Amino acid sequence: MRWPRVLICSAVAGILATTVGATESLGDAEAGKVVFAKCKVCHQVGEGAKNKIGPHLNGVFGRKAAGLEGFKYSKSLKRAGNSGLEWHADTLSAYIQDPRAFAPGTRMSFAGLKDPKDRANVVAYLRAFSDNPRDIPEADPTAKGTDHSVDPEILAIQGDPEYGAYLSSECTTCHQIEGRDDGIPSIVYWPDEDFVVALHAYKEKQRRHPVMQMIAGRLSNDEIAALAAYFNDPE
Repeated sequence: MRWPRVLICSAVAGILATTVGATESLGDAEAGKVVFAKCKVCHQVGEGAKNKIGPHLNGVFGRKAAGLEGFKYSKSLKRAGNSGLEWHADTLSAYIQDPRAFAPGTRMSFAGLKDPKDRANVVAYLRAFSDNPRDIPEADPTAKGTDHSVDPEILAIQGDPEYGAYLSSECTTCHQIEGRDDGIPSIVYWPDEDFVVALHAYKEKQRRHPVMQMIAGRLSNDEIAALAAYFNDPE
């Protein structure tokens, strides 16, 4: 089996450990304003907002990751934006849940909001500062999300690292097996479960990226588990 090089060459391949799935109910913007106090050290929003340690967040809905002119972003977010990542209710929620897991290499030193309700409320608050917030379609709602999950039986599959090594040849034409980040995100030494959850998020179209959705959709559960086992400890 040979993979197209684009499989893991996509800059977004390594930026997701967990993601946000289907939406359920609208967040509370007023409550989100209170939670946003945790963000004010680095980010401004509203009239006269300027870039600080982090970029201002006016008009963030629909913006390409690292797409605000005049702000110096990390290489991690630039690669994600160039690979098609945009900020919507689901991606914003996934990012603020655990920024460093979502985008390894980001300079955003924030532990994250673990409570889905807090995240939904903050996203609702930010939506108010986007262009024509009332016109943002409900397909991209401000809502409480639920963490992407994978069937425990799939997570329990014991991957064959030797098979994973066989499958990995195309991956390592782009990714450094030593774990270096030379312009391409590292995919080695991940916990098996994180790797499996990431690929299944694309496979089940819970994570936006058409190419990764297509490629992950071709992989069997055993193949994903094998890759996870190999890249967890390629030595």
